Amino acid sequence: MDKSKIYAEIDRLSNRFKDISLEIGRNPELGHEEFFASGQLTVLLEDNGFEVRRGILGLPTAFLATYRSSKPGPTIAFLAEYDALPELGHACGHHIIGVMSSAAAIGAKVAAEELGGEIRVYGTPAEETKGAKVPLSAEGWFDDVDAALMAHPYYRHEKSGSSLAMDALQFDFRGRAAHAAAAPHEGINALDGVIQLFNAINALRQQLTPDVRIHGIITNGGKAANIIPDFASAQFYVRSATRPTTDEVVRKVIRCAEGAALQTGCQLHYFNYEYSYDELVTNRTLSDVYTKNLTQLGVSPSDIHEGEDHGSLDLGNVSRRCPSIHPFLQVVDSCLQLHTEAFRDEAMKPRAMEGMLLGARALAGTAADLLADPALVAAIREEFRSAVRNGTNAE
Repeated sequence: MDKSKIYAEIDRLSNRFKDISLEIGRNPELGHEEFFASGQLTVLLEDNGFEVRRGILGLPTAFLATYRSSKPGPTIAFLAEYDALPELGHACGHHIIGVMSSAAAIGAKVAAEELGGEIRVYGTPAEETKGAKVPLSAEGWFDDVDAALMAHPYYRHEKSGSSLAMDALQFDFRGRAAHAAAAPHEGINALDGVIQLFNAINALRQQLTPDVRIHGIITNGGKAANIIPDFASAQFYVRSATRPTTDEVVRKVIRCAEGAALQTGCQLHYFNYEYSYDELVTNRTLSDVYTKNLTQLGVSPSDIHEGEDHGSLDLGNVSRRCPSIHPFLQVVDSCLQLHTEAFRDEAMKPRAMEGMLLGARALAGTAADLLADPALVAAIREEFRSAVRNGTNAE
């Protein structure tokens, strides 16, 4: 089809897209508290012909917006994120992601009206913590999707790459309080248990592969220096390139904690304090379609870098249920890292808003290519199935 019709629809609403993005940016909300952001996005989508279900899966700020054409065809999903970071606000650009995915869906709706198929927007809260894509994936919400698309703001263009599988573990040590000067021998020091855990993990690092990341903080270290702490707690993220490796490292970290409790005489309790994220398995065929659309919109191929690992994503769980991509999109011109005040501030400027519209056009154009070419959709699905058979993905 003529993609200029898609771009024209995005251009028609460009000022509204920018206004909503900036308003979300000025009103940052933490994960599962994004009532303003989800409200803005759902009204936008309803105003443009989408049927919206709010509060899906019992998550108050999650939503599913759907446009069903009158003709059969593939189901294309755009994923919206809109949670902010504590204290920093929208330093990861999620005020851009939510609007970009919604704008792309509105543009793709033009293609679906002509070619057939179904367009969806999944509003997925709390990517930074208890990402909603995890339970949505587990409950089968993506199983009938032919392609899941989103792009992440950044300081340069990158193809969809990989991410790290991750577990979030909390370790609680319980001991016995005592006067630290008058009767220390009567106490069992829970903080010593936490410190021994850190020491054991530091020793463990030498025997781990380079892709493994273990990082943690002490969240409770006692109440006063003259009281033997009867309770201490620490939280860790354990990450690696694959879910099996992450599971193996988690078992080793738990043994470190058990050893620390044994050494100090403490009682140990541990649990996952956030959802576990799987590694992203990029569908290369789908990624190539997006990259082609980006170049058609004027981005030089030499300015599109190979994908890199940027931490952990709950989209990894989605990529185990359907073909998925997560490219990075240039929205700032300086080499600024995510999760910084500098990136947050630049991502509110006109340059970033234009980058958001570019991403919406590229994503919508990608959807149009899929709607127009059943053989392309079949190739994408076959690559996904092959990944399942080879154990790099799991349906």
